[in-house]
Amino acid sequence: MSTDQQSSDSGMFRTKTVEQSIRDTEEPEHALKKSLSAWDLTVFGVGVIIGTGIFVLTGKVAKENAGPATALAFVAAGIVCALAALCYAEFASTVPVAGSAYTFAYASLGELPAWIIGWDLVLEFALGTAVVAVGWSGYVRSLMDNVGWHMPAALSGPDVPGGSFDILAFVLVLVLTVILVVGMKLSARITAIVVAIKVTVVLIVIIAGLFFIVGDNYSPFIPPATSPPGGVSGWDAPLIQLMFGYEPTNFGVMGIFTAASVVFFAFIGFDVVATAAEETKLPQRDMPRGILGSLLICTVLYVAVALVVTGMQHYTQLSVSAPLADAFKAVGHPFYAGVISFGAAVGLTTVCLILLLGQTRVFFAMSRDGLLPRFFSITHPKYRTPYRPTILLGVIISVVAGFTSINELATLVNIGTLFAFVMVAIGVMILRRTRPDLHRAFRTPWVPYIPILSIAATVWLMLNLPGETWFRFAVWMAVGIVVYFLYGRGHSRLGKVGKQAVY
Repeated sequence: MSTDQQSSDSGMFRTKTVEQSIRDTEEPEHALKKSLSAWDLTVFGVGVIIGTGIFVLTGKVAKENAGPATALAFVAAGIVCALAALCYAEFASTVPVAGSAYTFAYASLGELPAWIIGWDLVLEFALGTAVVAVGWSGYVRSLMDNVGWHMPAALSGPDVPGGSFDILAFVLVLVLTVILVVGMKLSARITAIVVAIKVTVVLIVIIAGLFFIVGDNYSPFIPPATSPPGGVSGWDAPLIQLMFGYEPTNFGVMGIFTAASVVFFAFIGFDVVATAAEETKLPQRDMPRGILGSLLICTVLYVAVALVVTGMQHYTQLSVSAPLADAFKAVGHPFYAGVISFGAAVGLTTVCLILLLGQTRVFFAMSRDGLLPRFFSITHPKYRTPYRPTILLGVIISVVAGFTSINELATLVNIGTLFAFVMVAIGVMILRRTRPDLHRAFRTPWVPYIPILSIAATVWLMLNLPGETWFRFAVWMAVGIVVYFLYGRGHSRLGKVGKQAVY
């Protein structure tokens, strides 16, 4: 029996062939509409990458970790993402199927690893959507306050004293859910408009800020290393400290790497582009362009913003909550501060939209494979979108966003993304060995060296995340494994009749 007709193993590590994955996309009631171009994908990537990270984290890491060398931290984080992006681009062009890292793992590592990574992505995208929705709500309330409109405290969310439910975050997720049900092309058009506004705001920061740079603010560019005030201990400490007794430092060369593990959050999203592979007109050509193009654009913008902001205001005086806007206030230009706040509020809309898009596509792919109920793999008869998981997840996330405080959830999103990077890099090496015959429109250069370097760089950033984050992640993964053995393994389409899939 050919590889086109059977999986490679009947156990937990049975793989779903690329041919099987692609054939699934041709079943009418389970097929997604192909409507996206390379431009649409690049816009999606820029739309989801430029968000909370650049508008908030720049000031935090400059003041606490790296000083003016924050620009180098963005470069370091960008390099880690670029290594992973090269691996994603090969997979997305070879296996143009919804599901991103989940689908890639199924084709290379096997069913159980694929389930684990899919379960991980569901958590990552759900928490990411909820966190960003709450952040968006905060910016909108701030803008409303500026014009004299005040939200009742009870409807402003748990981050506000006396608040309990965030009505703005709740409504935002529901509206975006409707947009995703109606169709991807509408989503792409809305995203393009919002991304244009967001990039314009970032360019305003860069161009206008150039006129207020003071050279002395860059001295020293890499501040001397110091110990964190009061030290870091307990589960709040980075895992590398808990394991090896490594003492983290602020500033200095090591401070740059600590900052890189924090600003990595600002790059989360380019991998979401891969989830739209099945809805792309020419995925073999356009997926690599969309993934690598969006990452390159955003890295250049991030480095420029970091250099301008630390040049406008000394790093010791930067605001942690709103560094870009407050830097302009500090030089006597509050108008630009208002423009930046508006851009941040508008920009976070697309971040929510595309994170929600990514989660629904992963959920859809898992249900189509039988690892989740097949009820969710039916597409809308008119819009050809996975409307059932979109509605279900949209309602759940809207409720979570309404009651969620954003304080400790971002690091869980970080570790989930980094874990996916590791799995994809491993998968590229395995599939090169097991299926050298596959046509690869884009090939990751210097395999296995680039994937190995990607794994090493990714693991380094993961080790700099708090031990508490690792514990929560381990609990979520343990729950996922239990669900797999109780439901997924027995309902898997690959496992219906031994090694042969039922299609």
